[in-house]
Amino acid sequence: MKLGILVTTDRHLEDVLGLTDAAISKGHEVIIFNMDDGTKLLGSESFNALCKREGVSMSFCDHSAKGLNVSTEGIPEGIVCGSQFNNANMMHDADRVINL
Repeated sequence: MKLGILVTTDRHLEDVLGLTDAAISKGHEVIIFNMDDGTKLLGSESFNALCKREGVSMSFCDHSAKGLNVSTEGIPEGIVCGSQFNNANMMHDADRVINL
């Protein structure tokens, strides 16, 4: 199964980390897309480290990040600087989507 996690706020970092760990431990794939205040999590090392986990793909809305003055310098190459097209792809490819 592919689990999509749409992150629109920076208030649930521990939930994103826990859900990702739980899904990966069960052999599922995880797709994470950040937008709006969720792009603020790009400043978190523990959040950014998720892109290095096997079975996890990550992207964020560049428009949201720029609008909130979120620095994208130093973000790992495994996190795709994208757009709502990445969100649409996640919605299409995921079997289930959680919005946090």
